[in-house]
Amino acid sequence: MMKPLLDGKDFKLGLFSANCSGGMAVSKAPDRWSASWDDNLRLAKIADEVGIDFLLPIARWIGYGGETNFHGSVLDPTVWAASILANTNRISVFATIHTAYTHPIVAAKQMATVDQVGKGRAGLNVVAGWNKPEYDTFGIDLPQDHDDRYAYAQEWFDIVKKIWTTEGIFDWDGKFFQLEHVESLPKPFDGMIPVLNAGSSKQGREFAARNANFVFTIVGGPDDGIEVVKTVTKQANDEYHRDAGVFTLGYCVVRPTEKEAKDFLHYYAEENADWGAVDNLMTLQGMHAQSFTPEMLSMFRERFAGGHGSCPIIGSPDQVADEIERFANSGFGGMTLSFFDYAVELPYFAQEVLPRLQAKGVRLPR
Repeated sequence: MMKPLLDGKDFKLGLFSANCSGGMAVSKAPDRWSASWDDNLRLAKIADEVGIDFLLPIARWIGYGGETNFHGSVLDPTVWAASILANTNRISVFATIHTAYTHPIVAAKQMATVDQVGKGRAGLNVVAGWNKPEYDTFGIDLPQDHDDRYAYAQEWFDIVKKIWTTEGIFDWDGKFFQLEHVESLPKPFDGMIPVLNAGSSKQGREFAARNANFVFTIVGGPDDGIEVVKTVTKQANDEYHRDAGVFTLGYCVVRPTEKEAKDFLHYYAEENADWGAVDNLMTLQGMHAQSFTPEMLSMFRERFAGGHGSCPIIGSPDQVADEIERFANSGFGGMTLSFFDYAVELPYFAQEVLPRLQAKGVRLPR
């Protein structure tokens, strides 16, 4: 049976980073997102009811400092995913797993269990790693060569796939893993679990094109996203003979008027920005990740405060719907959104923006 997330019928919408304190808003505003379990559960039930397609968490073990220690409190994404799936009926929920910190046998068992809980609604977000301070926390060396990180991630993922698809017991003799009498039941609930990979570097996009159902990538906006989508989908088709959709990410402030939306953005992302955490985050991205070009990093300081460097989608319901439509027209299969307070702001988005997207033909009724 075709999983709804993979049906390709329309533009998919997800919510990103709700398991993390602050969400994607690097803000000191006192009413910022708490990421408590109670708030996440409330949000998940709202998202399930209004027709949001998926939830995508971030895996994080230490915060980014600043006055708020942005992302200092994070619900474990695998436990979080299972818990949300047990309390919802329709929505898909990803778990985010770093290949460097989780053994593939453990990850395969965890995700098969999560998928059993959700009766086929689980997804896996594979992260090859970039955050050196977290590697230091685990006592692991961060490979300086991007190719080495992805070679390790590829073997890790090949083992996970083999566990999910192999009946009986097998051995594995690879470059990074030597395994004996591997066995794992249960398998995922209904075939392969949808896979997402956040790759914006050359190696990341290649890994995603080879393995993922969805390439999750940062762009400057809909226009420069057109070429990214063409490149990634062509690589998946030409080199690996498979289809891969492309998702991107944005932060959303929608209010009855453009002025109200911009005033609120100014409140949390300028007046109350946690610039210390912003600068720490940007420094780490510039040093150890290739998700952003140096030019993007120099331009996007305000974007980092507003939404972790993602695309701003700010304005009235008409303006927000028009901007999302631009991403759909650029070839993206979907995108994630973040809100300053997800549970408070999502109902208005669902009431005002989702019907406009349906009227445009961007989305079908859920």
